[in-house]
Amino acid sequence: MTLPLEPPVLPMLARSVAGVPDQTDDGAGWVYEPKWDGFRALVFRDGDDVRLDSRNGRPMQRYFPEVVDAVRAALPERCVVDGEIVLARPGDGVGAAHLDFDALGQRIHPADSRVRMLAAETPASLVVFDLLALGDDDLTARPLAERLEALDRLGLAGPQVHATPRTTDPAVAREWFDAFEGAGLDGVVAKPADGPYQPNKRAMLKIKHARTADVVLAGFRLHKTSTPERPLIGSLLLGLYRDGDDDGAHEGGDGGVGPELQFVGVAASFPAARRATLHDELAPLAVEPGTPEAAEHPWADWQDPAVADGSAGERRPGAQSRWSAGKDLSFTPLRIERVLEVGYDHMEGARFRHTAQFKRWRPDREPASCTYDQLVEPVGYDLAALLPGAPGTA
Repeated sequence: MTLPLEPPVLPMLARSVAGVPDQTDDGAGWVYEPKWDGFRALVFRDGDDVRLDSRNGRPMQRYFPEVVDAVRAALPERCVVDGEIVLARPGDGVGAAHLDFDALGQRIHPADSRVRMLAAETPASLVVFDLLALGDDDLTARPLAERLEALDRLGLAGPQVHATPRTTDPAVAREWFDAFEGAGLDGVVAKPADGPYQPNKRAMLKIKHARTADVVLAGFRLHKTSTPERPLIGSLLLGLYRDGDDDGAHEGGDGGVGPELQFVGVAASFPAARRATLHDELAPLAVEPGTPEAAEHPWADWQDPAVADGSAGERRPGAQSRWSAGKDLSFTPLRIERVLEVGYDHMEGARFRHTAQFKRWRPDREPASCTYDQLVEPVGYDLAALLPGAPGTA
């Protein structure tokens, strides 16, 4: 490639803030965009040569051949853009399309035949939110407002390459923050309108959803630095009950089988001292292997692939995947007695999309009371309104 910006280029990053800001310190104003939930991608095109780089500068084009083709069809002959690879799926019986991060993750697979099969069956799209180079011009030193004017002149309106919606009105951004979650988006991003592009710098703001839930503690994993002399908790394994008689609103509903404790994610990120005291506190709850109590633990079948990956309508910890290959996924099961409150941003199907944050113990709650019913359900928003014509939105 002979572009004014040559790979790898690390993307500009964002730091978290509590709410949508009204104005910048210098009065220049913000540009607000939806926060897409996909794979960040720096896209380099030089004629037919296309490279899709991850946020860590690793090439991804072999996993998204359909996006490579779409870039050749939609982007200028020589350019560099910043964007997000997303995968849209139609709604389940309601017609509202939404982002599907789990399906997107399935594309990171070593078998080229599987990648190409999935590319044909569930094609991904590219959402572009910045133009870094065009022809022989490096645009990164120019203000964002100028870069966006140049981006608008490209006319990226789909079906597989779209310019992201944006606004300079904080009131509209706050509406987006609430409304777009129903389409699987992750919040709102704010960028200074007069700012240059700053690779690997947290020069943007991100505003993400923050909620709490009361969940069941069902096990723990040890930290990688744990030793027999000083055992340390690495993560707490969390569950929620799904009533077999519910309406199937949550992924995995099988109807009529009674309550099931579903694995919904982990809480982690504890200071070292807290990891040690947590182990001392929870060790008495550990279930002895080989005992009837161990056999009756709700996740005793965690090593069965049919239940670990959720394909049998149940979720268990321990599913091997492209992200966990080679990792020890064993855990210490605990008696189902403890309830804790955790913070989370949003759900991906029946699980927390990201690691949950431990808030406090809830001794006033019974484990059986911790069900999916407590979770806030965002109002459905049809992704087709944001990505008209994109695969998966019809």
